[in-house]
Amino acid sequence: MRKFKLHDGKQGAALTIRVTPRARRTEFSGFLEDGTLRVRVAAPPAEGKANGALIKFLAEVLDVRESRIEVVAGQKGLDKIVSVLDMDARQAEVRIQAWLAAHMPEEPDTD
Repeated sequence: MRKFKLHDGKQGAALTIRVTPRARRTEFSGFLEDGTLRVRVAAPPAEGKANGALIKFLAEVLDVRESRIEVVAGQKGLDKIVSVLDMDARQAEVRIQAWLAAHMPEEPDTD
């Protein structure tokens, strides 16, 4: 199973995300060693378009309204902290894992 870290904030889940703009399509692309989610977005980084694409994608994955998701840190950088209001970290993790299971091939075991 893939490992990533989500945290409970004061009003919801907090996700750490590394964004890669100008990708072919918007999708999860893996995880950093510290548990940060990697997300590719098709939008360019100019004028907040990449942040908008990230919010739209996360809203779809987490099945919440876009207005419940906010980039709270890293608006102009690649590394971001995203808040998902009224959803705890466990609930967000379950929904992300379900999306990953449906859209990404499982990594082979290296035993």
